[in-house]
Amino acid sequence: MIIKNEIPILEYDDSSAPVIAPNHDSVNVHLPEKCLFAFLGDTVHEYAEKHNAEIVDEFITFSHIIKVYILHEDGEDVCLVQPTIGAPAAASLMDYLIACGCRKIIAVGSCGVLAEFQENAFIVPVKAMRDEGASYKYLPAERYIELDEAPIAAIEAIFESHNLPFVTCTTWTTDGFFRETQDMVKYRLEEGCSVVEMECAALASVCRKQGAEFGQFLFTADSLANVHEYDARDFGIASHEKALLLGLDVLRKFH
Repeated sequence: MIIKNEIPILEYDDSSAPVIAPNHDSVNVHLPEKCLFAFLGDTVHEYAEKHNAEIVDEFITFSHIIKVYILHEDGEDVCLVQPTIGAPAAASLMDYLIACGCRKIIAVGSCGVLAEFQENAFIVPVKAMRDEGASYKYLPAERYIELDEAPIAAIEAIFESHNLPFVTCTTWTTDGFFRETQDMVKYRLEEGCSVVEMECAALASVCRKQGAEFGQFLFTADSLANVHEYDARDFGIASHEKALLLGLDVLRKFH
């Protein structure tokens, strides 16, 4: 049944089947249960090559070809991908991965800070504001989505085992990178959001709809804390390798 609304983005089909299945080009691809969804640039491909990862499929879009790796290590297979940024593209890739077998998924990437955080600090979102479009195609309209407890616990356990400080937070997921205006940043901060990124709410919604467990941790990159003087800093580049290794550790803990 279609839940109708005057605003199209708030309309939701809760039951009928998709015309195009997420794995329509990959019906014979069977991926491991565990997946690291890593917004970490070339670090992903360098790690995959160094550790003899197997390329088992390619997720093809008009602008990108995303390699789908399987890591064979520590007696367990793990899927590894470097997604395209932005909620719609990332959500489509996530839907495909779940259709091919992934059920326990950890995402990792950078975030902008709205509050005063140092660069390369670790953040664990427990709730995401749905200020993007993709999540509304997977779940009925709500202001927030709560993230799954089991992956959050696995992330926190790994950080504690490494004696790494972290904080939990509400993240602001938005499509409008250049519409993070001065007043909007202040408003979101007043609402309790302390960081901003472009995918978390959408990814959590896809996983909730399709029956997979999802967690994410972030590292701080650029700063919007001073709304009158944007600070790009180094975009958290120093955290890429550490974040990938932590993500794999989390998946080992995630049962």
